[in-house]
Formats: sequence, structure tokens, C-alpha cells
Amino acid sequence: MSSIFTKIIEGEIAAYKIAEDENHLAFLDAMPLVKGHTLVVPKKEVDLIFDLESEDFKNLWSFAQTVAEKLKKTYPSQRIAVAVVGLEVPHAHIHLIPINKMDDMNFKNSRLKLSDSEYKEIQNEIINS
Repeated sequence: MSSIFTKIIEGEIAAYKIAEDENHLAFLDAMPLVKGHTLVVPKKEVDLIFDLESEDFKNLWSFAQTVAEKLKKTYPSQRIAVAVVGLEVPHAHIHLIPINKMDDMNFKNSRLKLSDSEYKEIQNEIINS
């Protein structure tokens, strides 16, 4: 059975895409901790990030770095935090989260409830940064 991320990659489920290349996709988190919270995934469905082939692993992080640079331009926060948790979806992924304090990336925090127009605005800001 395909993961929800594979369904996003294949266009079966809509997402607010930020960046894409042949092997990777970055899109806004559907339940963000803060504005700009982005997920970076390999298009190849692999459950655990450390199970990626070495070259695929390096390329995923390189792609994530490019996305993080766009986030930093859009959200001049102190840091773009990185989290690899992997428990909620069985598809390797990296969370990129603009933060100003440690608590900004606490996954126990309430998630933002954004409208479609707010997501589109965030998406456009990041893409055009």
C-alpha cells in the first residue's frame, strides 16, 4: 500500500508544493507547527531515512538544503530547524521548520489551522523568494 507521501508525489492527493526535481519533492506540512513548516521527501518510497542508498541519502539532504535556503529568505527566523522523526508516515522525510526558539518545533504544540488561501500565500512567498 502506498504511503500518503507517495500519493502526493503521484498527484492522487493535493499538496502545496514548494520545490521538486526528478527524485525529490518539498511541500507544506498539512498540520504545520509554524508558517513555512515544510516536508522534504524522496520520490522513491523508502520507510526509514537511513535505509536510503548512500547517494540517494546525500542527494535528499542536498535538496533539503536548497529548500531550507528558500525558507530562510521567506522567514527570517534564527534557524531553519531539522527533524527526522519518521513515526507518523512510513516514508522517509525531513521536516524543515523556521524557528526562533526551541519550543517552535515541539511536536506536542497545537498545530496551525490554515485556510487554503493562507497555504497558497505561504506557498507563493516561498516559491518566489
